[in-house]
Amino acid sequence: MRPHLHQCVVTSVVLCLLLFVSSLWLPQERCDQSWRPCLSVYITTKEIVHAETPAPGSDVIGECAGQRFQVSRLLHHLNSALGPASDVLLEPYLLCWEELIKFMESLGPLVGLFTNKVEEKIILLRHLSQEEEEEEAANHRSVPHQPTHNPQHTGPHHAYHSVRSMLEVELKRGVVSFDSQTASGSRTLLRLHRSLLWLQLLLEKLGAEPEERSMGELCREAYLQVLAPHHPWLLQRAAELVFRVMPERAVFLQLVCVRKQEEAEPVINILVTAIREVHRRTERELNIRNMLELP
Repeated sequence: MRPHLHQCVVTSVVLCLLLFVSSLWLPQERCDQSWRPCLSVYITTKEIVHAETPAPGSDVIGECAGQRFQVSRLLHHLNSALGPASDVLLEPYLLCWEELIKFMESLGPLVGLFTNKVEEKIILLRHLSQEEEEEEAANHRSVPHQPTHNPQHTGPHHAYHSVRSMLEVELKRGVVSFDSQTASGSRTLLRLHRSLLWLQLLLEKLGAEPEERSMGELCREAYLQVLAPHHPWLLQRAAELVFRVMPERAVFLQLVCVRKQEEAEPVINILVTAIREVHRRTERELNIRNMLELP
């Protein structure tokens, strides 16, 4: 009886530790003198607009009945995020992450503990975009007949329409700090950008590594390569616990709606190609503004 009780206590402590550590991942702000993060007020549900022409790879990737995560939907959002002039459109980019959250949650409850921090980042970026829309609308109502000569104005699109416009405007407004942590959209995007590379590397490993290698091993390798250098020691230890309870690779095959590893490879290649292009464009915009190491 005592060993069983001891095991239960240890398990409870580990779960509490993971919850506590995940709450430290992103600085939170108080809102209306309440302890709850004010980001939680701005959860919105956007209607998904389907492309008029099939996205590249849609003939290979179809809908998978009976599950929340859909590879076809993720691929659609990835391709929709590719804006003109090698830019990345922010709303489709965030829709990509909403689908990736479903993917991560499907890997088990402990993995899902970390997705709430990704959700907070999405909410923050949407909050900033919403504020910008409201401010522009108010300005147009106050001077309805006066044409705008604001250099930050981009026609029908506001400052948070794309990655490039957001980074440019936040730099001009001085809301980006290179010395301390801020709730800027630029810093928030950088955290999502790093996590997207982690998922890209994981998918590459799932497509290239032998079937004998477990999901936990591959997740751990991708994490150590991309995210661990930016995480405190305590969060790294919590991540190690998560990797130990990752499901078998058969679960991943089920998520992408195939039965065998060889059937998954073309799906993985299509996804990795789309993710890599979104990541490459975002990397370039951050790099030319020296934003790849924002605190």
